[in-house]
Amino acid sequence: MTDGATTSGKRAIDPELLEILVCPISRGPLVHDIEAQELISETAGLAYPIRNGIPVMLVDEARRL
Repeated sequence: MTDGATTSGKRAIDPELLEILVCPISRGPLVHDIEAQELISETAGLAYPIRNGIPVMLVDEARRL
């Protein structure tokens, strides 16, 4: 599909966007968890939500791992 959706209805993050996004706390890379619709910062121990295909990179919105 061209809109970034997968067959399960979950959206994939554009790989180019994922390359430039970093954790606002650790400045480290993020791992996309497509099932949970989160971007994971293993270094900071946080999971940032993705809402309507848009990463919410606010520490206050992140879930602790």
